[in-house]
Amino acid sequence: MKRRIITTADGSKTIQIEDWNEQYHSKHGAMQEAYHVFIEHGLRLFTSEDIKILEIGFGTGLNAIITLLEAKKMGLKVNYVGVEAYPVSLKEVEELDYCSQLDLANCAELLGKMHGSPWEADVEIAEGFKLKKEKKDFREIDYENLFNLVYFDAFGARVQPDLWTEEMFAIMYHAMKENGILVTYAAKGSVRRALQTIGFAVERLPGPPGKREMLRATKT
Repeated sequence: MKRRIITTADGSKTIQIEDWNEQYHSKHGAMQEAYHVFIEHGLRLFTSEDIKILEIGFGTGLNAIITLLEAKKMGLKVNYVGVEAYPVSLKEVEELDYCSQLDLANCAELLGKMHGSPWEADVEIAEGFKLKKEKKDFREIDYENLFNLVYFDAFGARVQPDLWTEEMFAIMYHAMKENGILVTYAAKGSVRRALQTIGFAVERLPGPPGKREMLRATKT
């Protein structure tokens, strides 16, 4: 499928898949969306020193690099697992140039290390931040009772409806610890109902620019 780099409303860039008319991040602001959904309504809820995060859709690495930056400020130690079936190329990562908008020393080196690290291996990217990338279909995830926080950042239900089902959210539920949090930019009623059917307590929250709402789900 044809892909191209586009600039979003906040000046940050993302990848657009032209055949689907779908972007890796919001065209209303890639950086703003990532911070609003995953940091403000996810990471900032945690104060314990150690946290395990699962990202569904590692993609460009934007969520991972801003998590590294913000966790460092918060004094958190992070074990981060990013699952991705179709990796982004290093050339695309360089063109996205996220580090020009982030106040993080050695940002380009750290982001390059994230994308250049071997798959299926635990790698210390920086002090207090370990990353394991897994190249596989999301439905192959088989973790049990491990993660405090899930970033559910798959492509939207319009183009990949099979990733927003009860089956998929049951996999997330089993992978999460009790009282674990799942955050996603999605707000469709079908997504909310699927999460609730599995057993999550679901909140509707104000969405990032361009979206009225987003969802946060707690494993109860």
